[in-house]
Amino acid sequence: MNPTDAMTLNDLPPRDFSARIRRSRVRSLRAVKAPRHYGRRAVVLAAAVALPAFAAPADWSFEIDPAGRAEQAVTPMPFERPGDSFPGAAFYYLSNDPAPARLDQGVHSDAEAAPTLLDPVGPAARALRVDNSGVDRSRALQCLTAAIYYEAASEPDAGQRAVAQVVLNRVAHPAYPKTVCGVVYQGSEKNTGCQFSFTCDGSLARVPVRMFWQRAEDVARDALSGYVYAPVGLATHYHTVAVHPYWAPTLTYLGTIGAHRFYRFGGAAGAPGTFRFAYAGGEPLAQPHQRGAVLDAVEAAAPDPVAIQRAYDAGLKLAQTNAPAGLVAAKAAAPVYAAPVYSAELQRRGGDALYRGDGLPASTGVLPEYEQSGRWIAEPGN
Repeated sequence: MNPTDAMTLNDLPPRDFSARIRRSRVRSLRAVKAPRHYGRRAVVLAAAVALPAFAAPADWSFEIDPAGRAEQAVTPMPFERPGDSFPGAAFYYLSNDPAPARLDQGVHSDAEAAPTLLDPVGPAARALRVDNSGVDRSRALQCLTAAIYYEAASEPDAGQRAVAQVVLNRVAHPAYPKTVCGVVYQGSEKNTGCQFSFTCDGSLARVPVRMFWQRAEDVARDALSGYVYAPVGLATHYHTVAVHPYWAPTLTYLGTIGAHRFYRFGGAAGAPGTFRFAYAGGEPLAQPHQRGAVLDAVEAAAPDPVAIQRAYDAGLKLAQTNAPAGLVAAKAAAPVYAAPVYSAELQRRGGDALYRGDGLPASTGVLPEYEQSGRWIAEPGN
């Protein structure tokens, strides 16, 4: 190329000059300084995930979960654990059965699953309203709530109402104290012989669960306001299905609600006329009796249900045996009234005939225009 051609190229305008550059060979400054490390990053991520598996292989499982595997066990509530529950309470919660089941007639064994008692069995109790002064009502409410809570905290509503009705039935029975607190804490001054086990076995030392206490208090308040739980009738006794007391075969079995079997007296002791559902008040302190306390005969007695039933039956038999002789003696002792003696004037006027009522108006004394009063003028349909 001669100098003339070189000057000619340099003098060309920019639009007349062009060149082709391959972009594949062009590398930016950033690419030169920071090369790619995608493969290294993947290796580091895989190592981070796999390292815990090798460190603690017992905590990892790569097997496919079978369809029949059992679910994880649910932690039981405090009253469901035998070690954390109070004595005498059921260790499970029973929901209300919406479908009532009628109690079959016949003999039942404690070993069988008795039907749920939801229909009235025998005569029902009458309402017992505790509407006396605030002291009597507050004490009765506290005692009845304690009996429901410690005896049936985990029972359904039917079970708690049944326990409350048993307490009130005892209040109405002559063989038991006439107050709610007297019935609940009867025999609590003794090591054994208390009528409700929670009053003498140390259960009261446990602080109640507030939610379950309020639930029991609602049931107690309804019972003291006149609510009658008819399905248990005139039941005065119950026991858990886990035990079999000596008196169970003697009393009349009514049925089972939840974890309790209910009974009533047979014969005269369980007759409706024996109960007196009238509240007189005089509630004692809502607490167990002191050991060795001096109480009256009814409060301190620990009645044997079998003995009570036999005593009432014997008394009824004696009364029926002596009834004819008693009626004859009463009739013989009744005064005999002689016929009245009238004066001569009354004898002349008619004597005793004056007081017989023979002159009262009769049908013949009705005026003719009123003789057809109350009769149809014409027979209907004619």
